[in-house]
Amino acid sequence: MPKIKTNRSAAKRFSKTGTGKVRYNKSHHSHILTKKSPKRKRQLRQAQLIKKSDMREIRRLLPNG
Repeated sequence: MPKIKTNRSAAKRFSKTGTGKVRYNKSHHSHILTKKSPKRKRQLRQAQLIKKSDMREIRRLLPNG
């Protein structure tokens, strides 16, 4: 039986917390920052947790952790 492969693009975008939740960084914070408000840029810095409805798909992309 072949090994299950991890989706490498997903592995670079998501990381697991100690309690098993999945964390990700928000998009739109890498360039063209001059037109974005300070409040928006500050909120983009915060990492977010994956919603429960998306967990099934993420677990499929990251089977090994």
